[in-house]
Amino acid sequence: MSKNKQDKSTPGYGEQLHTLQIGLSALQRQVIAGGRKLLIILEGRDAAGKDGTIKRIVKHLSPRDTRVVALGAPSDHDRRSWYFQRWTSHLPAAGEIVLFNRSWYNRAGVEKVMNYSTEAEYEEFMATVPLFEQLLAHCGITLVKYYLDISKDEQKRRLEARRKDPLKQWKLSPVDDRAIKRWDAYSAARNEMLARTHSVAAPWTVVRADDKHQTRLSLISDLLTRLGEAPRTDLGLPDPNTVFLYDSAALKQGLIAP
Repeated sequence: MSKNKQDKSTPGYGEQLHTLQIGLSALQRQVIAGGRKLLIILEGRDAAGKDGTIKRIVKHLSPRDTRVVALGAPSDHDRRSWYFQRWTSHLPAAGEIVLFNRSWYNRAGVEKVMNYSTEAEYEEFMATVPLFEQLLAHCGITLVKYYLDISKDEQKRRLEARRKDPLKQWKLSPVDDRAIKRWDAYSAARNEMLARTHSVAAPWTVVRADDKHQTRLSLISDLLTRLGEAPRTDLGLPDPNTVFLYDSAALKQGLIAP
């Protein structure tokens, strides 16, 4: 089933999404008029729904003032440079909305689990990323960080679906085959990342992501509410059990996948 058909199969989803996308257009006008610099980071395990969510966010935004950044593996030059250096040229200018489909948090996730970086590099990153993000905020960048949290069973189902869908072959990678096998290691890395990099200047917002439609609606609604462009009141506020600021208690309460 195509994504478009899937979207239409959920009662009320298309109408709610359309209303929220109108809100995003209003937000963009506000960003442009105010010369704001908006950076949105989406992180999560493989198949958590980052691509689909970003697609719905940017669909009706101005391509001139919106950029999606999804960097590949670092080059040899990147590896010899300051870790954050390859990201700085992609930061938003005044009036721009930039979305990072994965970000510098690769070092706290896949690099940590797959041993692509050293322990010293990891610890340096964890110690300096709150300072880096505080600097971005001090220099006028509004940074919003979302972690899309998917369950083990749902990730397995989506990865299997990818392998069977010829239109999703580009999404497959060798890392996918090890995602389920190293589930516990990714969970531990996620927990440490959230705990150590959640800050006043750049807090994490967790989105429970097993339901793709609810993920998109909740994240966009939260984004609009958080940035002062509240969605139409009859849609209500995002479900606090679906999207919420990170808190270690959420792990004990089962709101974050084990």
